[in-house]
Amino acid sequence: MAQVEEEKAVSVKSLQPTRSLLRSVTLIASCTTAMIVNAATNTSTAIALPSIGQDLRISPDKLQWLVSAFALSSGCLLLFFGRLADLYGRKKAFMVGSLIQGIFSLGCGFTKSEITIDVLRGIQGCGAAATIPACLGILAHAFPPSKTRSVAFATFAAGAPLGAAVGNTLGAILTQFSDPTWRSVFFLSTGLNVLCMIGGAFSIDPDQPSAEANKRVDYIGAFLVTAGLTFIVFVLSDGSVAPQGWATSYIIALLVLGVLSIIAFLFWQHYLEKRLDDEHFPARRRLPPPIMRLSLWTRADGRFAVMQLIAFLNWCSFMSYNFWVQLFYQDYLRLSPMQTMLRLLPMFITGVVCNLIVALVVGRVDVIYLMLLGTSLTASANIFFAVVKPSQTYWAYGLPSAILSVFGADFVFSAGTLFVAKVALPHEQSVAGALFQTVTQLGTSFGLAITTLVFNRIRTVESAKLDVTVGDGFDSLAPPRAQLIAYRAAEWGGFGFGVVAAILCFFLRGVGIVGEHDNEDRNTQSSSPVTLKSRDSEEGKMASPSSTSPTI
Repeated sequence: MAQVEEEKAVSVKSLQPTRSLLRSVTLIASCTTAMIVNAATNTSTAIALPSIGQDLRISPDKLQWLVSAFALSSGCLLLFFGRLADLYGRKKAFMVGSLIQGIFSLGCGFTKSEITIDVLRGIQGCGAAATIPACLGILAHAFPPSKTRSVAFATFAAGAPLGAAVGNTLGAILTQFSDPTWRSVFFLSTGLNVLCMIGGAFSIDPDQPSAEANKRVDYIGAFLVTAGLTFIVFVLSDGSVAPQGWATSYIIALLVLGVLSIIAFLFWQHYLEKRLDDEHFPARRRLPPPIMRLSLWTRADGRFAVMQLIAFLNWCSFMSYNFWVQLFYQDYLRLSPMQTMLRLLPMFITGVVCNLIVALVVGRVDVIYLMLLGTSLTASANIFFAVVKPSQTYWAYGLPSAILSVFGADFVFSAGTLFVAKVALPHEQSVAGALFQTVTQLGTSFGLAITTLVFNRIRTVESAKLDVTVGDGFDSLAPPRAQLIAYRAAEWGGFGFGVVAAILCFFLRGVGIVGEHDNEDRNTQSSSPVTLKSRDSEEGKMASPSSTSPTI
């Protein structure tokens, strides 16, 4: 068995194409730019919402759909498109996804009606759902465990906070100073997607035929998971602004449908996995492989599931911080988009620095320390605004919190994606990466939904103490004191998510180092008994390179 595994490793290594340093750098840059575009598309649109609403005569309560439409389609289709990328080619998925984003972003720049821009934003999100999982699979395939892989994943991870900062910065500048105002934001996105396509066409390795013998697509599972996630994300995004809030009839109905769809999806995946692994089941050859094997969650003795939960909670904390900080600056302190952008600019600089730090330490430090530090920093960023006083200087609370939030997000995303790439098998890299992206997307929606509930409740209670009755909208008139206490409470909610994520990090003991210095150090750097045991048992149960039934 050892000889077979050795020959298999040599065979896999021989499939790795030779690549020049320039091509490798361009490949990493193209994937990172795709991540930057994905994050910047939302933040640049968010900061331009007032101008878009005024120009297209969109009411404030409907403006959120310009952001939600993209989040719905991109977040809910990740698993399905990740499976297609693994099956039919990651380079194809990358190119097609970038093309879709570019074309429909250009369309958004020329739109003249509310419904048109909402639809175009939704289709634009489909492109992101295809591109991001493909990027993770491309990087995992292009760079075997080595120092280069650590640098590649750290750079790609930095694209998320960098993209958010770039979107805020350029979105504010273009909206306020360019002639097309908000339309320039979408034209910029089109240009960046064109750069991704050019870089990807020349640097990404040609797609290798899938090694899986069964290339059927689980369309039933795709429908169930997409429908379930769509309903749940919609409810989380729209529940607080619905006519009767969370008690609105369609909110309750969609929540029930979403939960039932996810439960049905899990049962269907379990059924497919069991039947395909049963050699005596007569119809097994006619069944498609599951989109997501439930056994994937048990990898590394269950640490894979723990990592997903940590990422979920960390993004609850990170995105709650970002959302409420921007509202505090613009709605409470009454700062302009440019003034708000300048206060968030340190996030961009910190993202670059953090990328270098992560690349240097991820191959030397146990993942538990990286994750514990990252979640702690994310949580601590919320504290500054949980105790903020408007009279305090920006340097006392705004600057340190902006720096800490990016460090926390970068550490968790980099270490998390490297861990996922390490425990996932070659034919499921995009699906595993898509799953990681999906939980962060759900974390964003869940965190904002919960902290919005906290904000509305505290603001209502505090306003009532001052004999003022307010509604649930952000533009409702409330006494400044009530607003301030509500903003603080929302940030305390974000802090709570981060603390729980930090506590869960202790369950990662035994995972070890997820990054390597070089190929020769691979065995010594990944000598964690948990990790090696999981990988060996996975590979030992693969009857052939085309096997699709890895189980721990």
